[in-house]
Amino acid sequence: MNNWIVLLVTFFAGMGAGLGTGFAGMSAAAVISPMLITFLGIEPYTAVGIALASDVLASAVSAYTYKKNKNLDVRNGLLMMAMVLLFTVVGSYVSSIVPARTMGGFSTFMTLILGIKFILKPVMTTKQEMEAVSKKKKIVGSVLCGIMIGFICGFIGAGGGMMMLLILTSVLGYELKTAVGTSVFIMTFTALTGAISHFSLGDSPDIFVMVLCIVFTFIWARIAAKFANKAKPETLNRAVGIVLALLGVVILGFEYLVK
Repeated sequence: MNNWIVLLVTFFAGMGAGLGTGFAGMSAAAVISPMLITFLGIEPYTAVGIALASDVLASAVSAYTYKKNKNLDVRNGLLMMAMVLLFTVVGSYVSSIVPARTMGGFSTFMTLILGIKFILKPVMTTKQEMEAVSKKKKIVGSVLCGIMIGFICGFIGAGGGMMMLLILTSVLGYELKTAVGTSVFIMTFTALTGAISHFSLGDSPDIFVMVLCIVFTFIWARIAAKFANKAKPETLNRAVGIVLALLGVVILGFEYLVK
């Protein structure tokens, strides 16, 4: 592969992934995976592993920033984290025996759909509403939702963070910024588990591509998280929605019109 093309693709992939992670707790893999698959021709299973590896530091720095601004709920997220981690391994194993075309197409489709959803229906929740949710509902919801999110994250590496955000706000009643902070906190460990599982079950990744993705995603996630803690929730939702929708359209167009 031409190094300049690799640099260009990983820069924009990292920028989109980092902004999505820092602004709305999105899994970096939702952006990086389809871009590596489509523009660099990287095998989908390996691309997911690289994307998950990129997600680790990006989510960690975002979680740290949200924690500093008191927008992270560690205690109530631990149970969900346990389920997510367990089923990320299960999903990763299943993805290793699924046809590559299926994985690539599904991750790209999810990118577009999630983007449209956040544009048309932004998540709006107050801290008062978050505190009103019963403890029992949070426990049951954390277990069931953690199973679903973990499997999806391990299977395609896409949608885990965004689904977690939706569930934390709409099902468990979290206020948006607290939901984002909690989401990226959990995604740090989910991505680490998923990356290790992928690389242990599959081939070794292209180190040059992986390092570039990790660095660019980290930088943009840090920038986005700082701005996100000062921005209005509706602005955050729609900004990320536009980014995801545009990426989905561009990648789908390249796959079905150019090739």
